[in-house]
Amino acid sequence: MMWMSVQKYQFLREKMVKEQILKRGIENEVILDVFEKIPRHRFVRPSDQHLAYNDYPLPIGEEQTISQPYIVAQMVDALALQPEDTVLEIGTGSGYQTAILAEIVGKVYTIERIKGLQDQAKEVLDSLGYRNIEYFHKDGKEGLIEQAPFDKVIVSAASKSIPKELLDQLKDGGKMVIPTGGDFLQKLLLLEKNHHKYKEKILGYCRFVRLI
Repeated sequence: MMWMSVQKYQFLREKMVKEQILKRGIENEVILDVFEKIPRHRFVRPSDQHLAYNDYPLPIGEEQTISQPYIVAQMVDALALQPEDTVLEIGTGSGYQTAILAEIVGKVYTIERIKGLQDQAKEVLDSLGYRNIEYFHKDGKEGLIEQAPFDKVIVSAASKSIPKELLDQLKDGGKMVIPTGGDFLQKLLLLEKNHHKYKEKILGYCRFVRLI
């Protein structure tokens, strides 16, 4: 395990934002500020904390990963989040993306099928002071019908097709980001709902764990 000072982690966050996010074209000041603020190293295993700000995903246990910082930033940026938004997150995972969302919007509902991971993420998020998050341990494909509709939906696992339940739970004018495709390569899609029709845009290509 490699110990680092608070100042060193801050330096690594600033470097991550400048070299991995800003240089790739994400210029939203709110997003850049949030990525500089949140201690990503708190959301990885202690033995990996010195790697937390590098430009690649890291394992977090249970065959799951914390996504590459840029991919998280790209997905969040594409949603055009607003302070008054209510967001549904499919895949709590490490809790890092949950923290990003909670910093920007009014309310986050997050679903995770692996209870141990979600409990661990909640412990970190609680310790950082987040109180605008509700946690659900269930199948993410079903969404949360009782809490719907949502302004935005973000899916952090790959699906072969877009779950209809999640589309139905979007507000009119709402947006969803989801990776779709096979096991080894997926399209990262942005969908926007307008009067029960959906406009689709490919943001790029990626590789996520499966949405089971």
